[in-house]
Amino acid sequence: MPRRRASSPRRSATEWAVRGALAVAAAGLGTVSILHSLAYMIRGSAPARAHALAPWDGRITALLSEQLSGPAASPTDRKRADDLARLALRQDATAVPAIATLGINAQVRGDTAAAREIFVYSERLSRRDLRTRLWAIEDAVGRNDIPAALRNYDIALRTSRVAPDLLFPVLASAISEADIRRGLVMTLAKRPPWGQLFIGYVAENGPDARATAAFMSGLQQSGIPQPDGSAAALMARLLAEGHVDDAWRYYAAITPGADRRRSRDPNFTANRMTPFDWNPLGDSGIATTIQRGDRGGIFDFVAPSNLGGPLLRQTQMLPPGKYRIEGRSAGIDQPDATLPYWLLSCADGHEVGRVTIPASARMKGRFSGEFNVPAGCPTQQLTLVAKPSDQISGVTGQIESAQLTPVP
Repeated sequence: MPRRRASSPRRSATEWAVRGALAVAAAGLGTVSILHSLAYMIRGSAPARAHALAPWDGRITALLSEQLSGPAASPTDRKRADDLARLALRQDATAVPAIATLGINAQVRGDTAAAREIFVYSERLSRRDLRTRLWAIEDAVGRNDIPAALRNYDIALRTSRVAPDLLFPVLASAISEADIRRGLVMTLAKRPPWGQLFIGYVAENGPDARATAAFMSGLQQSGIPQPDGSAAALMARLLAEGHVDDAWRYYAAITPGADRRRSRDPNFTANRMTPFDWNPLGDSGIATTIQRGDRGGIFDFVAPSNLGGPLLRQTQMLPPGKYRIEGRSAGIDQPDATLPYWLLSCADGHEVGRVTIPASARMKGRFSGEFNVPAGCPTQQLTLVAKPSDQISGVTGQIESAQLTPVP
């Protein structure tokens, strides 16, 4: 007889009930997990929706309390924010934003003592909460405690990505106070990670250019490096705003041996281009460059046929008197009528004088000439100018050295 298949054991009703319950529970857990993941994704942009999706999550509840305690919050909003903050702390005792909410609301109601106690507790839990840092800064400023204010600026800028956008403008305005400038220089002397970024920001955006110059001079005296281009940006601002003496003082502070009675960098070796240094001026097809080497540098220029204009410039602050420019050229081979020349002019455009550079084949390339700076001309521009030439090769050449000095 053929064998009969063994029948599968029949499950009892209890087993089916258990399996069904487990399936329902798994589905429920999956739904909860999905909801929680979604809530966490939108917690920053839509904390109210995130809280509705995951009302058990203390971190999300804390973020909603933070949103409801903003500067424009009504008394009703603040009461609800307090309730949510307390709920968040019951759900997660480390929800620092909830603690900050309670502290801010206490401060708004005028209970500074309670606010201070709450924020001290917040700081014990975490140094990364930005609202705690902002409150601590304001509290320190209110007590005129500059070291404490700067300490909290430092912490905030170290720990928050958005802090520079919020705090750099405030800190840049604050350096108009001498005590804050000194304290800030001491803070930056510790080389915080945000230091170079702030120095570059304040050089270009500090609302008080003169205070910024005093601040930057303090950095130089303390041996704190400044980002490339920051000195040039600040000096250009000072000159544009008419603070000529402040611009020179700042330049002298960062340039050992600078003397306003003579031009600077005669051999083109300085690796910097502030208005008081040599600045190539190539434009409209004119090519100019400073080429630096271990033993000195040269200024090289090429002006196409029938094209002339300024090639090189350095701002001067010469006192009234007689001055001599001298130096050496190479590769200049033009008819006398189209030779390049040095032009010294006052800041208002009044011309002081011109000195033509002879062809380099003469006197081994050496050139010299004199200017007489009149009174009422406190700032001057020393400019190398190319005349248009109809030669096919245009005007080319090099300046190997150039210096303006007082005539004894």
